[in-house]
Amino acid sequence: MDFKALTAHAKENGFIYQSSEIYDGLAAAYDYGPNGVLLKNNLKEYWWRSMVQLHDNIVGIDAAIFMHPKTWKASGHVDAFNDPLIDNKDSQKRYRADVLVEEYIDKVEGKLNKEIAKAQKRFGEAFDEAEYRRTNANVLRYQGQMDDAAKKLATAMTDGDMEALRQLIEDLDISEPDTGSKNWTEVRQFNLMFSTQLGNIAGEEGKLYLRPETAQGIFVNFTNVRNTTRQKLPFGIAQIGKAFRNEIVARQFIFRMREFEQMEMQFFIAPGTQQEWYERWKETRLKWHLALHPREKLRFHDHDNLAHYADAAVDIQFEFPFGFKELEGIHSRTDFDLTAHQELSGKKLQYFDPEREESYVPYVVETSIGADRLFLATLTHALREEQVPGQDDPKNTRTVLALHPAIAPIKAAIMPLKRNHDELVSLAKSIFNDLRFHFEVQYDDTGSIGKLYRRQDAVGTPFCITVDFDSLEDNTVTVRDRDTLEQVRVRVEDLVGMIGPRVDMGSLLRSAQ
Repeated sequence: MDFKALTAHAKENGFIYQSSEIYDGLAAAYDYGPNGVLLKNNLKEYWWRSMVQLHDNIVGIDAAIFMHPKTWKASGHVDAFNDPLIDNKDSQKRYRADVLVEEYIDKVEGKLNKEIAKAQKRFGEAFDEAEYRRTNANVLRYQGQMDDAAKKLATAMTDGDMEALRQLIEDLDISEPDTGSKNWTEVRQFNLMFSTQLGNIAGEEGKLYLRPETAQGIFVNFTNVRNTTRQKLPFGIAQIGKAFRNEIVARQFIFRMREFEQMEMQFFIAPGTQQEWYERWKETRLKWHLALHPREKLRFHDHDNLAHYADAAVDIQFEFPFGFKELEGIHSRTDFDLTAHQELSGKKLQYFDPEREESYVPYVVETSIGADRLFLATLTHALREEQVPGQDDPKNTRTVLALHPAIAPIKAAIMPLKRNHDELVSLAKSIFNDLRFHFEVQYDDTGSIGKLYRRQDAVGTPFCITVDFDSLEDNTVTVRDRDTLEQVRVRVEDLVGMIGPRVDMGSLLRSAQ
């Protein structure tokens, strides 16, 4: 399903709304609707339980959004948290210069993939992709263009060389996406933090920032958490929370927003062990994603341009409708953060290692995933238009959101065969009122059974329970499976035992181990 259809489906079915839509909306801000908030909460629960509940040495916190301004001085955000921005003089629009280059690389990669797809179709089973990549002139040319642009981009970003970045845009003949204009300004650095004032105090001494990341709330609480939980290294601290960045936003729905939610875990380790733990967390996090998404939709992408605090960094990328983009980052942050806070605050942020018989500032391996990007990836993979199983007519299609039952917003929908029949309605509502104590359910009698089935398919409900006239006689109901369309008769008292294990989060958590 294309991206436009996906965004329309998200609105029409109560997943995502444009923020302040009655006032013509606010750019890069979105609201989660009734089904959206349930799905997002389920995804956050999946992350939290797999990260905290299933690890003896990881605990959670919920730090304040507002932090002392010195926090952001120590972390480097005041001086170095910048994006390189460029304006187009004709369209009067502003863009991230590095993103323009990355989009150029993506376009070239698209051409390369088309070459390979055509060759696969031409040669069939005899096609050797590895050999074709090594020998085909067009593929080699495209790969060379990508590698050259990526190398020059990484060098310019690492060196902070805005002139070189501007020259790269000119050399690559990059035009403004909407108008095709190539009339660009110089590239300038722009700090991404939103600022506000504390109370009525004016001036720098009263200046506060909306946090641009959740990690610093973990670092400043390192000693508090260690003392209260008595954790020994290695151990981690996890957090889910809002972050804010005044970004120039690509037109990619909820992929990049100014207000977003992060799920981060900082894992504190002994110096010298960071490479081992970095590799272990890469493997662990990939397995977690594979429980939701197929392997061909995911890939690792090593950073060409390392952040100032990192000695290794990789993205787990997901194939969104607009290409492979970052879904989660795994970073080896060394001891930069704790050391910086220790120096500026004057408070020791060290750990005494009884095995080494020495104190040191721990190193950190970070895993960081955007809850909103995970939400978008989940919709992207699950939403499909398909021919109804078991039907020969190609016109007999349905829109289905094939979510894992554990994260589906509604686990079961209960519907009477006739909405104006008092006994059917009474029994259906009785079943609804009982099941709601066990999992999220919905009662619906606002259409024919066929229409209700399609409506529930579109929002991902794994089970539909129909109360019919036989139900009044033998206390059984029809349970319809979303994916197979199989219908079975089940006794009312057996519904919890049948549906419960299939929608329980434990089934998803086990598959991620």
